[in-house]
Amino acid sequence: MNYLTILSALAGGAMIGLSAALLLLTHKHTAGISGIAAGILPPWRADSVWRCWFLAGLLASAPLYRLGGAGIPLDLDASPGLLAIAGLLVGYGTRLGGGCTSGHGVCGIARLSARSIVATVTFMLTAGITVFIVRHLL
Repeated sequence: MNYLTILSALAGGAMIGLSAALLLLTHKHTAGISGIAAGILPPWRADSVWRCWFLAGLLASAPLYRLGGAGIPLDLDASPGLLAIAGLLVGYGTRLGGGCTSGHGVCGIARLSARSIVATVTFMLTAGITVFIVRHLL
């Protein structure tokens, strides 16, 4: 880790916090990405437009970051099929858990929600155990 990594992490965290606060202040919604994404699926609702813009901003962030001259290290050693299965399992888990890491981890913990704290600890423990099993036992 170097000085620039710390600065970019701080800037990224500040932007996530600012966007979550602005969404709460302007639309009275928490910035839970799974809930925002689920809200653009049929049947269409009156608030689908802001959801589309929010998700478009998320998708545009990595290319804009690269345009700024920064590199995004990416080293995937998993097959596209395995990545698709992992994505589906994450999507299922977010519905089962009533939210995702952004909704619970960023917004819920900031509100001191006990449910979100338990959910985030569960997410992190499950992720750590999964990585240990996949990397060291299999």
